Amino acid sequence: MAETHAHIRDIIEQADELALAEDVQPSHNPELEGLVRRLLELIGEDPQREGLQRTPLRVARAWEALTAGYTMSLDRIVNNAIFHEKYDEIVSVKNIHFFSLCEHHLLPFFGIANVGYIPNGRVIGLSKIPRIVDMFARRLQLQERLTSQIAETIQQVLRPRGVAVVVEAYHLCMMMRGVEKQDSLTVTSCMLGDFKTNPQTRNEFLELCGRHSLKGR
Repeated sequence: MAETHAHIRDIIEQADELALAEDVQPSHNPELEGLVRRLLELIGEDPQREGLQRTPLRVARAWEALTAGYTMSLDRIVNNAIFHEKYDEIVSVKNIHFFSLCEHHLLPFFGIANVGYIPNGRVIGLSKIPRIVDMFARRLQLQERLTSQIAETIQQVLRPRGVAVVVEAYHLCMMMRGVEKQDSLTVTSCMLGDFKTNPQTRNEFLELCGRHSLKGR
């Protein structure tokens, strides 16, 4: 629980730093600024008071960053970083931190993604896997869909023998409202190819993931 609260404090600190940077940059979406200004009015606030005068700008800039995945291109991310290699064991990139927005309440969910694949003559540059995670995380999402999109995209790009993705996340829509359960961790997985059909291969990957679980921190 203490570690969860520490992680939330880190998010708030990052948001504060982002807001300070945004204060000196124009927004690319003045219409969104107007919507935020109207939202402040509808909840009973005064957008003209000192502390809120630049809030519409900050929120517009934040939303541009948080939903940047809609404008990301898979071809640009991969950028031909696929290489022929005779390697037939699990390649895994674990503990990939991400932040996303729940499409039901527009509140954040955040956690880690563990991604693995078994090459079929080709490998991808390791940095491309976290970039693929970010491309889908920076959209309005469901954790279930996010997990499947990551796996299916790696399958599409590499055509490997198998792909495995396990995502663990805390959802602020469960922590701040509704059931208000602050320590509930949601885990989703998507197994394709050898990971789906071979229990030994699947268990090997899941054992590796267990060493990087949010619950183990």
